[in-house]
This record gives sequence, C-alpha cells and structure tokens, in this order.
Amino acid sequence: MKFSSFRRALVLAGAACAFSASAIAQKPITIIVPYAPGGSADLATRVLAQFAAPGVGAPMVVDNRTGGGGVVGWGAAARSAPDGTTLLTVELSYAIAAGLIPTLPFDPQKAFTQITTAVKVPHVLVVNPAVPAKNVQEFIALAKAQPGKLNYGSGGNGTNTHLAGELFKSTTGVDIVHVPYKGAGAVLTDLMGNQVQALITSVPTALPHIKSGKLRALMVTGSERNAMLPDVPTAKEAGIPKMDIDYWIGIGAPAGTPQTTVDKLNKEFNAALAQPEAKKKFAEMGMTVVANTPAQATQLVNSEIQRWSAVIKQAGIKAD
Repeated sequence: MKFSSFRRALVLAGAACAFSASAIAQKPITIIVPYAPGGSADLATRVLAQFAAPGVGAPMVVDNRTGGGGVVGWGAAARSAPDGTTLLTVELSYAIAAGLIPTLPFDPQKAFTQITTAVKVPHVLVVNPAVPAKNVQEFIALAKAQPGKLNYGSGGNGTNTHLAGELFKSTTGVDIVHVPYKGAGAVLTDLMGNQVQALITSVPTALPHIKSGKLRALMVTGSERNAMLPDVPTAKEAGIPKMDIDYWIGIGAPAGTPQTTVDKLNKEFNAALAQPEAKKKFAEMGMTVVANTPAQATQLVNSEIQRWSAVIKQAGIKAD
C-alpha cells in the first residue's frame, strides 16, 4: 500500500470511529421506561435525562412503554437499532423477570449493554402500629410464636415487594403469609387498616406514612442508614445482613451498541449525576446516586439476576 493510500485508510478509520461516538448527537435520544409515568423508575429517568441532555448534545425523550409487567418496553428496546439513539431504563424488576418469566423474548443477560447504574433506593420494613413489635427481632419472635398468623402484603405476585418478603422469610425462618395486591396503593391502604401487618417497600413509597405515624419502620435494607430515616437501623444492624436490598435504577442500550458510544454516554450520564442540583433532586425522592462504569453496571445486573432467580426457585414463585 502506498503511503498516501495508507494515510487515507487511517483518515477513513478515524472518521468511522468519530461517527460512532458522535452519532448519538445526530437526533433525539429516546429512553424507554417500561412502566407508567409517576413511578420511581420514571421519575429518576426524567431527572437524569434533564441533566444529561446538554452534555450529550441531543434532546432526550422519555417514552413510557407499558404492558406485561415491563416485557413490552424491554422487548421494544431490545429490538431497537444499536446506535445509541434508543436506550432503556433497567431496574430491579428486570433482574427479577429473568428468573420469573421463562418465556421472555430475549436473553436478559445478553440483550443489553449496561451503561451506568444511576441511583439506588433502599427498601424499608414497615408494620402497622398495632403490631406489638418495636424492632425487627421482636417482629421475628412474634411471627415465630404465631406461625401462619401474620400477613405481609406486596404490590403483586413476582414484584420486588413480594420477593423481598420471601427473602425475609427464608433468611429469618418465619412463617408469614403473602397477600398479593394490584399495586402499591392498595396494599398500603390495607396495611394502614391492619388487614395485612407488614410490607417491605421502597423508602419513598412508605416515607409519608411513616412520618404521619400510620406505619412503623423497623429497618431499612440498604448498606447504610437512610438520611430520611436516620433513627431506623439497617438490616445488618438488625442482625439480618442477607436482607441488604436496594431498588436500583440504571440505563442500558441494545446489545451491539459501539463501545465508543457506550463510553460517551457513560461519561455524560455520570457527569450529570455528579451535579449538585441533580443529587439534590434525587435525594428529595429518597434516592442515592451511584454512577458506576459499564462493567460495574453489568456485574450488578448479572449478580441480581442470579440472586433473585435463587429466591424465586426456592419459594416456588410463578408468574401470573
């Protein structure tokens, strides 16, 4: 090859790399949220998109694709072109579905390239104030003294609130009865009415009712105390270290998205998450910024798939 031809080949190769890294700025970026507006995943995505768009150099549009407990949105994102213009909000329910739904139309460990874990939200174990237990160990003792008499609610079969309850049962050896509801609102109503006695849900969901005295918080499931509930012990402090659970929310892209694009998006999303105003907005929603690397985000998703698949198998949980 002549020198001029070689130089031309290098220029063309460089142009190709530059294109793959800048293609995401050519048109709006759609972030598919597989749930209805107003939930934690939706709210976190909208805040992240707001702060990341200027750095990415493209407008970001949140597209709520509901249906099938997330399957519709996941499938739509998996079928999208791997060019960085369609992304997916990936969160705990995605990892749960991998072990819960054997008929998923994609491989949950291969369909997406993880970009970053944006935030995490600890869960909290709450009980009706009529329950005569002031801490977790008293609640465990009460449940063991009355096997099958206490109920715990969830937002539905196979949801993160259901699996958190099953993990609590298997970890502590208590016999409490699962009562599934259709959504968080219904279970909270019955919990405050003492139709069910306990619930493990996200801190933002339970916080207003804890503050009002309608629910009693026994422990938070994160690795550290929550700023919104500074007097509530962690699971480890309560003697149940295996109950370290976070509801995490991240961003992924269809498999095959160029690494240069993934790296640029990671850089810009993490820069957005580092902004003080963004951190403040997340903190107001009870969320803590994570902002990790694509490799760390991938490791988290895969480890959570393995963890919850084991819980699902042990409890014999089937999708509705």
